[in-house]
Amino acid sequence: MDEERALYIVRAGEAGAIERVLRDYSDKMRKPRCKELKSRPRSWTYIHRATFKFESTDEDKRKRLCEGIFKVLVKDVPTTCQVSCLEVLRILSRDKKILVPVTTKENMQILLKLAKLHESDDSLEKVSEFPVIVESLKCLCNIVFNSQMAQQLSLELNLAAKLCNLLRKCKDRKFINDIKCFDLRLLFLLSLLHTDIRSQLRYELQGLPLLTQILESAFSIKWTDEYESAIDHNGPPLSPQETDCAIEALKALFNVTVDSWKVHKESDSHQFRVMAAVLRHCLLIVGPTEDKTEELHSNAVNLLSNVPVSCLDVLICPLTHGETPQEAATLDELPGDKTTEKDTALKSNTMVYNGMNMEAVHVLLSFMEKRIDKGSSYREGLTPVLSLLTECSRAHRNIRKFLKDQVLPPLRDVTNRPEVGSTVRNKLVRLMTHVDLGVKQIAAEFLFVLCKERVDSLLKYTGYGNAAGLLAARGLLAGGRGDNWYSEDEDTDTEEYKNAKPNINLITGHLEEPMPNPIDEMTEEQKEYEAMKLVNMLDKLSREELLKPMGLKPDGTITPLEEALSQYSVIEETSSDTD
Repeated sequence: MDEERALYIVRAGEAGAIERVLRDYSDKMRKPRCKELKSRPRSWTYIHRATFKFESTDEDKRKRLCEGIFKVLVKDVPTTCQVSCLEVLRILSRDKKILVPVTTKENMQILLKLAKLHESDDSLEKVSEFPVIVESLKCLCNIVFNSQMAQQLSLELNLAAKLCNLLRKCKDRKFINDIKCFDLRLLFLLSLLHTDIRSQLRYELQGLPLLTQILESAFSIKWTDEYESAIDHNGPPLSPQETDCAIEALKALFNVTVDSWKVHKESDSHQFRVMAAVLRHCLLIVGPTEDKTEELHSNAVNLLSNVPVSCLDVLICPLTHGETPQEAATLDELPGDKTTEKDTALKSNTMVYNGMNMEAVHVLLSFMEKRIDKGSSYREGLTPVLSLLTECSRAHRNIRKFLKDQVLPPLRDVTNRPEVGSTVRNKLVRLMTHVDLGVKQIAAEFLFVLCKERVDSLLKYTGYGNAAGLLAARGLLAGGRGDNWYSEDEDTDTEEYKNAKPNINLITGHLEEPMPNPIDEMTEEQKEYEAMKLVNMLDKLSREELLKPMGLKPDGTITPLEEALSQYSVIEETSSDTD
């Protein structure tokens, strides 16, 4: 009944009547049932504004109402009437089924014109037009997301270029954050749904510097050096509008840079370093709420994963003139065990290591630990930050040494298993046996890199049982180290660890009391009986192919036992032939 009444007025009514009936349609409310009164703080709720699933019985009415609204939008009606039309169109455009006949080139051009996307020389001086622009962009977001026809028309109408042009008009103007936000959201949707647009944005439209400048504007960055910004730790948090705008820009930048692992041009390298410096600033500020801050940092982590690893050195920087090591006890100078605490408390806001500011890396480490503590969605939420920290540690020595001190401090207490406890090391070792193959691989790889890819060092912190999967995959079960080069190792073993080392169980990685040997009290006949019993059991499992005996080749990889024995026989024969 609501659609019929609205359609009748839209077709035959005056602008004022159309505005009233459409506003009533979008703002119509209902009184909840008695059961709902206890759980809802308000006694009334919106009907259509909160609707995302529609009844199929009124589908034809909604189609005709959309067509009627487009006919009103081409007329010379007041701005308030345009806003009411667009609000109802935004609600109806959530229904995919009605968009097929509605999404035409003519209708798309109507929305582009209202959103100031049709001409390049339009200015954004009339504040009264801003609500129309915002609502038009919201409608375009819904239509492009829900309609394949609209996605194709977006390519034909060169919508990406028009969106970039609108961004250039308002990138430095803070009072139109809503326009920037929905412009960026639409740009993100286009680059997500059409991979060809990513290349156009990156090279033809210069989307990388444009979107980076949008981030700079949202964060109000003031540069103190080429790749270093001023951080006010006591400043106010970002506003909700600035945070939303920054998040949309980060998501759009992720799509633009998704294939940017290698840098060939010096100009590209410089641009990525600028973007990494902006992202470092992003990690060191907070949003209006804790959830918004986490969302902001999550998108920054995803984008940092696209930055070439050689450009990530800007995440750390030397101490500025206003910061001195005497202001706080640095990690190098802490007495005793310098990283026994999960987060080393410094007297200033600066995390210092080897004269370098490690605040951003410390934020990444804390973000990683929070994602581990959540205990769910590890693949989506945890693996990006773990992968980022792994690559940073492999490529940048100072980052690796800082993370090593934070995650794998010198061992003192080895009475507990490596996976038991609440430290970052304990949490990561538990992940090494996670059911998700990708999660356990990246957790093990991170710890392996922190140990300079040395097997003996990794086993010291994790135990052979937890590390066996990684070592088998890398062909390092016989010991050794990975293919990457690292600086020479220094002796970091504590006296407590050296004294306990002879009694540490290499499999479990912790100190165990000597256990009595069960065969010491057996007679020779009993030992022979038990041995033959074990042989028969293994033979049965092997013949039934429930268990396949495996051996270790000289290069450390696993192979069937017969093949491993034959290779060792060849080596022995070769060595015996030498004079």
